[in-house]
Amino acid sequence: MIAELALTLLLLLSPLALGQTQIHQFQYQTDEQFHEELVVRPLASDHVNTYFQFTTRWHGVHKNLYHTQLTPRVIAEILQTYDVKELHIGLTQGLWRYETWGYPIVEATGGAELWAWFSSPNLTDDSVNKQWMRLANVFSGILCASLNFVDNTNSIAPKHIFRPQFMASGNRSHQFVRYATLPREIVCTENLTPWKKLLPCGSASGLATLLNSGYIHNTKYHSLGVKVRTLCDSDDPSNCLVELTQTANLVYDLKLLEQSNTDFSLRRLFGMGLNGYCEMASSSKIYVQLNEQGERFQLTPTPLEEVLSTVGGHNVLFGVYDIQQQFEGPGARLFNIAWIGPKGNSKREHTSPPPLYAHRYLLGNGQKHGRIATEVTNTHYEPLPVVLMELVPWYVHAYLHTLRISSKPQHLHEYTSNELKFSLLHYAPGKQRELPTHLEIGFMLPARSSALITIEVDYLLLKWLEYPPDANHGHYIGSAVIGSQLPIGRNYTALPLEGYLFQDSFNASQTAYTLTLRTEALIVSLPTPDFSMPYNVICLACTVVALAFGPIHSVATKLIIVERQTTIPRNLLRKVVHKLTTRFSQAIHQYCCQ
Repeated sequence: MIAELALTLLLLLSPLALGQTQIHQFQYQTDEQFHEELVVRPLASDHVNTYFQFTTRWHGVHKNLYHTQLTPRVIAEILQTYDVKELHIGLTQGLWRYETWGYPIVEATGGAELWAWFSSPNLTDDSVNKQWMRLANVFSGILCASLNFVDNTNSIAPKHIFRPQFMASGNRSHQFVRYATLPREIVCTENLTPWKKLLPCGSASGLATLLNSGYIHNTKYHSLGVKVRTLCDSDDPSNCLVELTQTANLVYDLKLLEQSNTDFSLRRLFGMGLNGYCEMASSSKIYVQLNEQGERFQLTPTPLEEVLSTVGGHNVLFGVYDIQQQFEGPGARLFNIAWIGPKGNSKREHTSPPPLYAHRYLLGNGQKHGRIATEVTNTHYEPLPVVLMELVPWYVHAYLHTLRISSKPQHLHEYTSNELKFSLLHYAPGKQRELPTHLEIGFMLPARSSALITIEVDYLLLKWLEYPPDANHGHYIGSAVIGSQLPIGRNYTALPLEGYLFQDSFNASQTAYTLTLRTEALIVSLPTPDFSMPYNVICLACTVVALAFGPIHSVATKLIIVERQTTIPRNLLRKVVHKLTTRFSQAIHQYCCQ
């Protein structure tokens, strides 16, 4: 049993070792391609998932990477300057519902997430940390995001769960991996605009014209992603392949669109139809899922091709639209696709849960102590290997000796005293105001059961300058990352690691499917001072001073002169003499006072 578990975890934790056939077939070619794709899938509970993917692939001599036509120059400079071989950035708003929607095509956590792999002959841990900070600052300016807040207090070096996906066979220099998350980051139009500027056609033409910020940011879930992978030939290091993938994953709630049924169209989702394709694209396609839970849906206009994809025994039918063919003729108009669901009772509400999903929450009360609980559920009839990674910020102190894993069968409502054993454990304690707590554990989750992982924590008292704006909102703990290997492909929609187009996932059955999912982020309430008290004191003091200042200033600065009451003569001559005498007396008085 131990040997079998070790072998399973080895398969889970080992990085993808791509063969050299993919790079050898381009050995004597120098080309650059751009592909744009849109995938539309109906989800349960009247939701619709639209997934945009823009892929740019460059192949040639590594020193010529600066001279590209489709790949952004800034990406080429980053790869050359910071020794980056692989990079993943995600900006996400909302939470993906695994139990209801299945697995997304691209995983992402709430807020901002960044991880990268550095590879160079003379790299050290200190130099990688410096390159990591500089890389985050560069992309902070490129994407107009707050990635400049990535530093040692929220960065870790994953040991098992994050490994390079795009490396040559025999290469094992994957120790320089860095990971950071900013769960408080808000995604807005300022991120979408520079993200679209990285595309060869920008937002002027192609599928990117559908990405209207007014419609995107009203969705229930939206995520922007940037992924860069580099593969060089081990025999000829100058022969390299660079792949840039930009993704936009959206989930619409049809009920919020004021629709009385489950029908939808591109115009209803994005506010307009498609006005054409990118002239620089080698392919421009739209894939619309036609079936869900045994139901068949209709599309208008009829797709040019229907493709049946079988992944792990799960069949999915897609309608394929080639946008380049749609706009071949003269006088082409805006292109729109209408999706018509079956009439009557829908069965999409009764979707089967995925083989593995997780939830995360806080236990305890008060602002001093608590427990972080992560519940992982296995609905499959076989045990599954699970690796859990936690990144706990420095202001939440975790105690390793309180780490527990208890299990229960699915038909029970309470966890038993039966504890699971760790097969893998990595723990790096945090340091106040310097380092976060890094925890990675591996265990075998029994069939049709749930595991509850708990660890006790203390909440630290911050200095008053360390509180963020709106301190009473709480402080975030980033999502936990869970990795596993699924024996079946139910609810699995991710692309194979060696693929780069959505069509590469068709009929891509494998012996095991690599899965990485994220849990919910947590909000903890730390002891917070009354920041309104100084404001109230200042307002009261200013009011009192203002009320007292006026009378005191008048009394202290004004001169009171009492005029003598004299009898005014009635004779005209005497009046003139009296007036002159009075003026002369006042003049003498003013002269004496000066």
